Amino acid sequence: MCGICGFIKFNGRVSEEDSIVINKMNKKLFHRGPDAQDTLLFENVAFGFSRLSIIGLENGMQPLFNEDGSLVLICNGEIFNYIELREELKNKGHSFKTSSDVEVILHLYEDHGMDFLNKLNGQFAFALYDKKRRELFCVRDQMGICPLYYTFVNDTFIFGSEIKAILENPVVNREVDLVGLDQVFTFAGLISPRTLFKNINSLENGHYLRVSESGRVSKHEYWDLIYPEGEIRMNGKPESYYINRLEELFEKSIKLRLRADVPSGLYLSGGLDSSMITMKVNQLHPEFKKEAF
Repeated sequence: MCGICGFIKFNGRVSEEDSIVINKMNKKLFHRGPDAQDTLLFENVAFGFSRLSIIGLENGMQPLFNEDGSLVLICNGEIFNYIELREELKNKGHSFKTSSDVEVILHLYEDHGMDFLNKLNGQFAFALYDKKRRELFCVRDQMGICPLYYTFVNDTFIFGSEIKAILENPVVNREVDLVGLDQVFTFAGLISPRTLFKNINSLENGHYLRVSESGRVSKHEYWDLIYPEGEIRMNGKPESYYINRLEELFEKSIKLRLRADVPSGLYLSGGLDSSMITMKVNQLHPEFKKEAF
């Protein structure tokens, strides 16, 4: 878990006062990334990043840049299939500066634009700024595991991993959203894009925002879970095929999530899901130390 935050001003370049603001926003995310914090200001853009080091311990600090520095990235999360993507990109001539998993995002964008998103297997929320096109893209993963909040006020687009970071920007008003409050009391939780704060939105899973040079913000869906309508056909394959295939996919997903440059751990709650994951981890890595807390 890391933390990202930032803003774009459409009424002028960032100033020394903005440097103070982005630092305040970033400090609110320290609990998400206690290993390192940094900010970056350029043109009319301010980025903040709080790091929890998991992959690329020595050189994976963000923001990250592509080869010519025209792309800037801050990302909260992990790209599970980064090793496979990295090899594919290297074979195409791309050069990597770090061993970070999220650097693949920069080079995939260079090759495919925003059509690359479904190549990513992971949990992530990231902000990618294209200096040549003067556009910002804010993206949330397919299942919405990593959070991303945003607002647009006083010619300023503001985003963050948590609302408390956004509230540190002095142009943002702290006002309760009554519909959001009603959702808290009615449902299990808030339903994106609604939040408990008026005019502050939660980006839906499988969506990204495009913030253009003119200040126009547009939202795009790049993924959705679509259930088949009517009868589900087996395509001539026996039930055992699907059972075995599910086992293969489950094992592969566990292996991908265990990629890390630091010791890994998991929580066993006693429920069916965590019990199955723990069982599979034990099968794959019986040498793992087991401790109860």
